[in-house]
Amino acid sequence: MKTRLTALLLLLALTLAGCGTKTQAVDLMEDVPPEPIATETTDAAQTEDAALAVTEFAVSLFQQCAQAGENTLVSPVSVLYALAMTANGAAGNTRAQMEASFGVSLEALNPYLSVYMENLPSGEDYKLTAANAIWFREDECLTVRQDFLQTNAKYYNADIYQAPFDQQTLEEINAYVREHTDGMVEDILDKISDDAVMYLINALAFDAQWQTVYKENQVRTADFTLEDGTVREAELMYSEESKYLEDENAVGFIKYYQGGAYAFAALLPKEGVTVAEYVASLTGAGLTALLEDAQDVTVEAAIPKFTSEYSTELSEALAAMGMTDAFDPDLADFSLLGEYEGGNICISRVLHKTYIAVSEQGTQAGAAAVVEMVEGTALEAPEETKVVYLNRPFVYLLIDCGSNTPIFMGTVTDVG
Repeated sequence: MKTRLTALLLLLALTLAGCGTKTQAVDLMEDVPPEPIATETTDAAQTEDAALAVTEFAVSLFQQCAQAGENTLVSPVSVLYALAMTANGAAGNTRAQMEASFGVSLEALNPYLSVYMENLPSGEDYKLTAANAIWFREDECLTVRQDFLQTNAKYYNADIYQAPFDQQTLEEINAYVREHTDGMVEDILDKISDDAVMYLINALAFDAQWQTVYKENQVRTADFTLEDGTVREAELMYSEESKYLEDENAVGFIKYYQGGAYAFAALLPKEGVTVAEYVASLTGAGLTALLEDAQDVTVEAAIPKFTSEYSTELSEALAAMGMTDAFDPDLADFSLLGEYEGGNICISRVLHKTYIAVSEQGTQAGAAAVVEMVEGTALEAPEETKVVYLNRPFVYLLIDCGSNTPIFMGTVTDVG
């Protein structure tokens, strides 16, 4: 029997429309009903700690993924949902390392993420939706613990399916992701590994119209200068914003979407500071303070129209964040998830994909995270006006304004 064990695939991307697939999977949700959790989420201090931990995790993951000279885009929220569901099956040092990388215990993180997902703001012109699911193989050698399924149904409202893990199962998983990412992730899986026994899935989709849509005369062709001095032609969208951002190494602004629940935050490194240097300087606490302390100042702003896709394998990044035992066939302990006769369960790889489109109308972005487990064992008049034109490489975020949570974090180093 093979000794290679678990693969964790975290795939983030944007979607538009899914097609239906006749399912052969057995839906087990009737056997694993969600439970009320309101009594577990009343501690304001605990909630604040969890919110800061999520931002710290977001910054750490972003720093691990960002490559100098390359466009980067991660959805830390989607990655965290997939990992948290997986961690509910971990025990011992494996669990401790995962919690350390999260920056908060699962006892605090589970209810926080549950309430966060249940209260995502949405309206006619803006939405952020998320869905979670667990698929496990019909296999007499595999025993999945009911407590593990119950926990993920309770906190993550996870759909739970048992399936033969054949070609139709592959199509069903891809169809599930397409449906819950508005069609922007076509095929999250290219195959089901022969030794795969479980997939834990998060699908996330963001679609919002700007609070003030750009008019035709606000979009003009201009130069975008790369860090190496190369000049690209770009379409810049010009506007006047009212929230100014500045720290030691960057200036920026916040531009709101309809409803004011979500916003685009741009950070332009100051002259002499590269995007890579600025990303490396970030901290969760510093980013939170920067967003909370946005100044009420008029900003003459310009954003390039851009579309970005990103793909990477995250096992090294997560190991660098302290999550090492989970990837080690000899040390991984996922005994609270279940067991596979004759083998152990661990994580072997992490794949991550993202997509975003920013235009005159607004922004679309989405994410899907799949964990593959394999056996193998109104403001006062401002006093001044700032100018922030994103006509050279910059950092950006899509944020939940209620908690300042970075739903997406990215860099634009080239618009070509």
